[in-house]
Amino acid sequence: MNDRIITWNLDPTIYWITETFPLKYYGLFFATGILLAHYVAKRIYAKENIPIENLEKLFIYVVVGIVLGARLGHCLFYEPSYYFQNPLEILLPIKKIGDSYQFIGFQGLASHGGTIGVLIAIGIYCKKYKTNFLWVLDKIAIVAPIVAAFIRFGNFMNSEIYGKPTNGSWGVIFQKDDLIPRHPTQLYEAFSYLLIFGVLMLIYKNKKEKSNGLILGVALVLIFLARFIIEFFKENQVGFEDGMIINMGQILSVPFIVVGLVLIFIKKSPVYNTV
Repeated sequence: MNDRIITWNLDPTIYWITETFPLKYYGLFFATGILLAHYVAKRIYAKENIPIENLEKLFIYVVVGIVLGARLGHCLFYEPSYYFQNPLEILLPIKKIGDSYQFIGFQGLASHGGTIGVLIAIGIYCKKYKTNFLWVLDKIAIVAPIVAAFIRFGNFMNSEIYGKPTNGSWGVIFQKDDLIPRHPTQLYEAFSYLLIFGVLMLIYKNKKEKSNGLILGVALVLIFLARFIIEFFKENQVGFEDGMIINMGQILSVPFIVVGLVLIFIKKSPVYNTV
């Protein structure tokens, strides 16, 4: 077998805290991404002399928006019929196996739903604290790719959301499922998002004129365009996608790309009140 083909068979559980409560790589990477994003956002707030207390309040809204939005997005976009019949499993980390419920953690989060959740959460925050909506979104857009990248690293550790078989000189065999070399699309996405984070930071540092919505627009276009392209190499997540020309992930990416393009090209007003 080609030396560049990697065999991957990692146990997704790091440690069993109790007999039914595991510490998993996915959760660890998810939390790490959020904390790193918070650290970068904190530096941005400090640089612009914005009270850090404002960020701490916003941070709570954003985390709740990510988790609720991503979970509801998966349940509604990908498996609505199942979760309408099992509503307890939507917001509780349990699954009915046999005649009893067992703790399995949240298995199923959708990035598009997470994005919608964050937008709604920030909208509520801005209304409550009378803050400029697009200004906040610009700052969150800079660090959002960090969280997205670490979520995909977590997916890789779980041997999930992988790609189609590849005949190339590279690939990963996810031994938990089969012995076929596949595109490690989780890593394609993760490194794409880290690159996008670098681009957004460059725009932020070099942008002479502050303008609401520009960074958000660029972020939406780059993140969801990358997602749209990489989906061509990815296995479909649910059966109903097999008969579709483009899958659900691509369909859901299009509106975000369109909104991003609109934000980039419309005439934007200077920022007068950012706090």
